[in-house]
Amino acid sequence: MKKTARNWLAVLLCLPVGIIWAGEGQDHDTHDDTQAVVSKAGRDHPGEKGHGEDAHGHGGDHEDKPLMLTPEQVRMGGIRVEVVRNRPLARELTAPGEVRANDYRSARVAARVQAQVVERLARLGDWVEAGTPMVTLSSVAVADAEGELLAAEREWARVRRLGRKVVSDRRYTEARLARDRLEARLLAMGLGKQDIDRLLESGRSDGRLALRAPLAGRVLADAFVLGEVVQPGQVLFELTDERELWIDARLPAVQAARVRSGDAATVVVDGHRLAAEVMAVEHRLDEVSRTLGVRLRVRNEDDRLHPGQFVNVRIRTGEKVGQGVLLPESAVLRSADGDWQVFVVEGPGRFEPREVEVLQRLPGRMAVGGLKDGTEVVVEGAFFVQSEQAKSGFAVHNH
Repeated sequence: MKKTARNWLAVLLCLPVGIIWAGEGQDHDTHDDTQAVVSKAGRDHPGEKGHGEDAHGHGGDHEDKPLMLTPEQVRMGGIRVEVVRNRPLARELTAPGEVRANDYRSARVAARVQAQVVERLARLGDWVEAGTPMVTLSSVAVADAEGELLAAEREWARVRRLGRKVVSDRRYTEARLARDRLEARLLAMGLGKQDIDRLLESGRSDGRLALRAPLAGRVLADAFVLGEVVQPGQVLFELTDERELWIDARLPAVQAARVRSGDAATVVVDGHRLAAEVMAVEHRLDEVSRTLGVRLRVRNEDDRLHPGQFVNVRIRTGEKVGQGVLLPESAVLRSADGDWQVFVVEGPGRFEPREVEVLQRLPGRMAVGGLKDGTEVVVEGAFFVQSEQAKSGFAVHNH
């Protein structure tokens, strides 16, 4: 009886060991199946880091088992594929930015004398060309100066007719200077040369002057009403040429040190990308944020940007990070063992995971290496492919 009990005890003690061995044997078979696919990827991409044949010291004699999807599954998963090409990748710095008016292409239109607004010729949002009349003012001071100029013009005309043989040199010079001085006074009040020519031609003074746009641009502000009496220096309009704007961004000093004037950049707003260029990097560190300002210029031909708008800025420095491709962030996934991978097309409806090396992470994108030129990569729907792969029981590096 004791001998029988000892035999049963020995059997019971052996059972867990047998179960563990069986489990290990099953994992090993699955690993071998997976290893065959990874080894193939390793042969195609010898530079990739993975758990291939060389890493484990044993090969897989099993055939590759790519994931097979039907056309219906491809449509349902929203799978989109792109052919990738490697190119040199520069380090890219990202930062929030704010759109600013280009001060070199902006102007304020202000009254130069006390006057009353009698007619508005431009409105908020209007595009005006250089020299376009924007507002008509009526000024007593302008009327007085116009009257004096008309009198001086008549005297100057009389002196010229008499000539130097009749009029002394001093009188001749005084008449000419008096006339020129009064013309310069009207120009300083805001009249244009064409306004003065029209005054001299008509011989009538009305005290009206039109303030004109000093440059082509969009009216961003107007701050007056009809009948208002404005004072010298009072700004009536602000305008800027929005075809080229500035973007002000801030970077930590360490990152800003990598940026140079002329570096290419991209401005991202509402999903749209606009080409930009670095103008300058500030040399004074902000005492609070400990950052340096970076100013960019951007062409705004489609009028998508406006001063005060917030955008994202991507600056490409001259520092290279290697050869690779840029993919959407959603196309690069973690495999079962934590490595980065993408899914490539190996035939109609055939998808295989391929390990990649992440060279740089960018907002919404990843720069990766380890893919051959011409490889077809899933750029949309990769998560669906990975989910279908998991459901089919096939996973790379399933240790």
